[in-house]
Amino acid sequence: MTRLGRIIGLLALAAALSACSAIKFAYNNIGEVAYWWLDSYVEFSDDQALRVREDLARLHLWHRTNELPRFAEILHGVEELAPGDVTAVHTCAVFTQVLERLHATAEQGGPAVVTMAMGLTPEQFQHLERKYARNNDEYRKEWVRPAREEVADKRFKLFLERSESFYGSLDDPQRAVLRRQVEQSIFDGQRSLAERVRRQRDALQVLRKLATESVSFSEARGMLRGYFGRIQQPPDPAGRSYQQALIEEGCRNFAALHNITTPAQRQAAVRRLRAYQRDLSELAAQQ
Repeated sequence: MTRLGRIIGLLALAAALSACSAIKFAYNNIGEVAYWWLDSYVEFSDDQALRVREDLARLHLWHRTNELPRFAEILHGVEELAPGDVTAVHTCAVFTQVLERLHATAEQGGPAVVTMAMGLTPEQFQHLERKYARNNDEYRKEWVRPAREEVADKRFKLFLERSESFYGSLDDPQRAVLRRQVEQSIFDGQRSLAERVRRQRDALQVLRKLATESVSFSEARGMLRGYFGRIQQPPDPAGRSYQQALIEEGCRNFAALHNITTPAQRQAAVRRLRAYQRDLSELAAQQ
């Protein structure tokens, strides 16, 4: 459900999407996509599938009505900043606003997660563990085993695509800045993998308690909130410091890149932001 909130939030912002129609199509189908994504982790029974689909539909409707207008407000604030230079403080403030909206989505979906977790079977936990293991193997192949230069090149291409979907084509000096940011990044695939594994173990422990122990619904919600809190703030000081450092690095890098964009590129960003806001308003009006 945390991932669903993240998906909805990122689709709403849609900085990496190149066409407004893609945002509308993706958002309107997010419930179905989320169902199949969740099913790939636990293989729902027929009864579970019906309940999960209903819960996702309710969450989607709530998000459409309550959260899309708030994301539009965030985008309006970004639009007002886009024509001028920005600081890391500005960009981190926007990031914090987005996190608050994702937290609200996770909180809204909490009861459904508790109900789902309480009905999981031992076989479904085994399926979940195997899925985690396969995902971790893929992550190792993508971000841990390759040489540092290869990882940096993949991250550069990813960030370049996202940046150009927002500003239009970057020139050679701008690309050089982006390349340098990636090469100097503190990103460590092994450390990021370790945090992934910690979250997975934490999730399994919480879900097993919900499925096997007699806890009240309020206690279950508290356990779930604790898990979400440990995602935002890892309990290990070193992990918490690394995560915060990555966030601050991202804020600095975005501000630095924005501040070397041309007036034409900034106007392209403004037009894109206005188009996103129109899309969110139209999506919010659909029931």
